[in-house]
Amino acid sequence: MTLFEVAFKVRHNCPFCDISRRFPRLKMFDWCNREHDVIELVTDESEEYSAVIDEISKIEGMVEKSSDLDKAHFFVKKCFCKSEDSVTRIINEFDLLQISPIVYRHGWEYYRVIAFKHKDLKGLMQKFEEKGFEFEILRKVDFHGFIAGSLTLTADALFSDLTEKQMDVLLTAYNNGYYNLPRKANVQDIAHKKRVSRTTYQEHLKKAENKLVASLVPYVQLFRRAAPEKRNNPSIPRAHALER
Repeated sequence: MTLFEVAFKVRHNCPFCDISRRFPRLKMFDWCNREHDVIELVTDESEEYSAVIDEISKIEGMVEKSSDLDKAHFFVKKCFCKSEDSVTRIINEFDLLQISPIVYRHGWEYYRVIAFKHKDLKGLMQKFEEKGFEFEILRKVDFHGFIAGSLTLTADALFSDLTEKQMDVLLTAYNNGYYNLPRKANVQDIAHKKRVSRTTYQEHLKKAENKLVASLVPYVQLFRRAAPEKRNNPSIPRAHALER
């Protein structure tokens, strides 16, 4: 089966598209784990920086924000993927792999997907036409890279099965040097600090470790199938190139 990579841009009724149109020097990147989106914005124009932050802060669903030396700002919002006009939701209707991040620039949303069948890409374009979206295919080429190097490991994929107790014992073990070589603490020592029995603490820790390994194994299997040179230097075009 031949895979092919497709890069395209879409314009529709979207608050982020609108902001990127009104602030042409702004660069926005969106990473999603199907629960929350993390929006990173960068602008070299100090005069428009405050205005951009004010605009984005007004968008419904924003829950958190932080900045870094006035060069980048990170916003966390409730995921909009399930909304009717979400491009990601439409992509998910077809047999396509979406590669993060989404790039917003000059009023457009830029996407990159790995497609398995031409009919899925055709169906995606037809869906855009039905909804009245503007779109343009920027690149469509055979994919010779390494899929596992393109996929983003999301927090949801790795940690959603962990309970609060399991996350707590895992972090406690790490913070106490349990995973150092040589180890700085054993299960008995950590359990004593936590004032729980050794068997109880060890049971929670083992369950947490087993769940993490089970989540990681599919990615390891995929990575292992690549040739060594692909593992070390995957020929994956960077999504950031779309905004040039």
